[in-house]
Amino acid sequence: MLTHKRKTIHPPGLTELPPLPMDAASLTSDFRRYFTYNLGQDKYCRTTYFYYKALALTVRDRLMERWTRTRYAHLESNCKRGYYLSLEFLMGRSLGNALLNLGINDDATEALHGLGIKLEDLSDVEQDAGLGNGGLGRLAACFLDSCATLQLPVMGYGIRYEYGMFRQRIVDGRQVEEPDHWLRDGNPWEQERPEYTQRIRFGGHSEQYRSDSGEIRVRWVASRDVLAVPYDIPIPGYRNGTVNTLRLWKAAATDAFDLGEFNAGDYAESVATKNEAENITMVLYPNDASENGKVLRLRQQYFLASATLQDVVNRWVVVRKGDFKDFAASNCFQLNDTHPSCAVPELMRILMDHQGMGWDQAWEITRQTMAYTNHTLLPEALEKWPLPLFGHLLPRILEIVLEINARFLSEVSSHWPGDNQRMQRMSIIEEGAVPQVRMAYLAIVGSFSINGVAALHSQLLAEGLFKDFYELWPHKFNNKTNGVTPRRWIVRCNPGLSGLVTEKIGDGWISDLQQIKQIATCADDPGFRQRWYDIKQANKERLSALVQTQCGVTFPAAGLFDVQVKRIHEYKRQLLNILHVIHLYDRIKRGDTEGWTNRCVLIGGKAAPGYAMAKLIIKLVNNVARVVNSDPLVGDKLKVAFLPNYSVTAMEVICPGSDLSEQLSTAGKEASGTGNMKFMMNGALTIGTLDGANIEIREEVGEENFFMFGLTAAEVDEMRWQYDPHGIISRDADLQRVMNLLRCGHFNLFDAGLFDPIINAICSPHDPWMVAADFRSFIEAQKRVAAAYQDRDQWTRMSIINTACSGKFSTDRTINDYNQEIWRLQAMPIKVA
Repeated sequence: MLTHKRKTIHPPGLTELPPLPMDAASLTSDFRRYFTYNLGQDKYCRTTYFYYKALALTVRDRLMERWTRTRYAHLESNCKRGYYLSLEFLMGRSLGNALLNLGINDDATEALHGLGIKLEDLSDVEQDAGLGNGGLGRLAACFLDSCATLQLPVMGYGIRYEYGMFRQRIVDGRQVEEPDHWLRDGNPWEQERPEYTQRIRFGGHSEQYRSDSGEIRVRWVASRDVLAVPYDIPIPGYRNGTVNTLRLWKAAATDAFDLGEFNAGDYAESVATKNEAENITMVLYPNDASENGKVLRLRQQYFLASATLQDVVNRWVVVRKGDFKDFAASNCFQLNDTHPSCAVPELMRILMDHQGMGWDQAWEITRQTMAYTNHTLLPEALEKWPLPLFGHLLPRILEIVLEINARFLSEVSSHWPGDNQRMQRMSIIEEGAVPQVRMAYLAIVGSFSINGVAALHSQLLAEGLFKDFYELWPHKFNNKTNGVTPRRWIVRCNPGLSGLVTEKIGDGWISDLQQIKQIATCADDPGFRQRWYDIKQANKERLSALVQTQCGVTFPAAGLFDVQVKRIHEYKRQLLNILHVIHLYDRIKRGDTEGWTNRCVLIGGKAAPGYAMAKLIIKLVNNVARVVNSDPLVGDKLKVAFLPNYSVTAMEVICPGSDLSEQLSTAGKEASGTGNMKFMMNGALTIGTLDGANIEIREEVGEENFFMFGLTAAEVDEMRWQYDPHGIISRDADLQRVMNLLRCGHFNLFDAGLFDPIINAICSPHDPWMVAADFRSFIEAQKRVAAAYQDRDQWTRMSIINTACSGKFSTDRTINDYNQEIWRLQAMPIKVA
């Protein structure tokens, strides 16, 4: 039998090539070459996708040479490196971002113009990468952009989902989910790296054995293994030569199919193992309402953690010849929420079972390298896995978790002798009819740093959700207020505004957003205000065109564009927004329109497939919109639309064209929010509760430039025990009329009782979101909004101040805070040829 051994060779003739030119002529030449020789197209091609792909490959070549130099610099310097583990990376489109960060947008435009092609036509061909579903994933994408811009050696790790969360269609006002096969035509930005494939174990059992040196060790045997194949995506910094890496794992079977079963005629069973393996990375965040969904989601989480840690440790073994004395000083793993918490026991397994370490040495390394970011204040959102399921799927990992817990509880007992209730509260294993593994607790116990993502959020973690842990380890807890990247969220999505700002203060603000504060002095300049207003109106026209195309609703640009786009969830209170819309509709119908401000209300976002109440809220929004928009008496006074399939690309049009940003979460429920920051950067004013990062936004802009309403977090807690929504409704004539319109079925005339669950939720004394409690305050704040918008000059001035005060909310600042206080990495300048 012939066998082939893999050789390591170092051909002396393969030296680094000269850098690729960045001018329009060179881009044109490479574009033609890819289009003709790589893609096999000619002058009769009528498919825009091939033009897009030729340009993407041309641009990727420029990224590749910088990518290689960055990788060399990181490896050859033996620098400390950071690893960002996240189940989501909501990247959006890559072409425009790459052109911007390479600084060749104008050259590419010129090159294509010479070929009779418009750059924007090619940009529109690109699919949004289906790697996330909301703020968590978009934050991770912004973080990677800032790490590269700050030239920090940070590598992202995630999963290469074949299908995104889902495409959202609205049919008869209801959400309909369709597969988001974003990889159907491939992804020109990724590079498969099969040489770094890892083997992931599931099932089986563990057994003890004696090593060659006579030590008792443990190994995981009889497992059903899956391969993790890496695909790398370049992450360019802003015009600095750095290109970092996002490595995404795809699941594959160890064997394509069972040839014996195939030859026996059992064709379906012969590929069953292959299909089971590939299912792990088939769909983003499966619905975990069923047992099968829970198994798949846990498989995804361990798959990410195991593949990533094996990759990092294997690289370390090769580069450092297996010497682990400096491993903790040279590596840091940031866990983005509880999803990657399996990284804690997995690193222990690798160090003990593969590298032969004892428990104490492995645990010391683990606790010095893991850092955990929490993103929720909702106890029900902290993931827990049934212990029997966990043990069946990950038997060796469960053994390690149980040992971690036993040793941890011994530490708790030593600190608080005899406090059994505290030990029960803090245990990683929650007792009950079916014991549960508390993943957030596992992350806390195994990490040296635990951070929240806004000042209030971090405070409430320490005082409430994780109080016991804070009392044990106060030094571990810290705050890192979120941000967004100004490259995509001002420069890329709002060229008119960024051009005006650059004209006034230079372009240094793009990589140091604190400099944008300088435009505050322009707020009193009538000429500057007029240009600002004109840019906003142009952006509103662009948003109006999107709404017309997607929703069939006309938004007159003269009206106040009132926008709430985010995941549909009761705590985010889209319901409070639509109650205000019904109130405005009621006022119009009663003739109460003196001093009226025309308003266009846009709501968008996806509801989780199994979240019935969120889906019903979408239906209510659409039913109210249908009634309002079809009433001739209402006319342009009020327009309402629900934007389907909200995405990063849609937000790039929405936030520059918005006047008012709705941030309505019940105080104490939103960890941070990042949409609020994108709107603020683009000059939208915020109406919001004192929750999450809203508090810090208000501190930056001043209370006179922020429309605050609602109970504080402390007032919410105080009222919870005596909450009486029926009494609140009975004392508020406006709320009574709104509730009567809902109860009488005005918005569901041919579907009796449809919205009863929403009505019952609002009226329930156990409503955790306290919609009725904040209604009156919200209405009064909206009146202040309407009055302020009528003073065009003053509103424009407030808009300028919001943008000028947005410097704190750049992820460059956030990442710098992470690095200074947690990661402690050295920036690695890359030589730009």
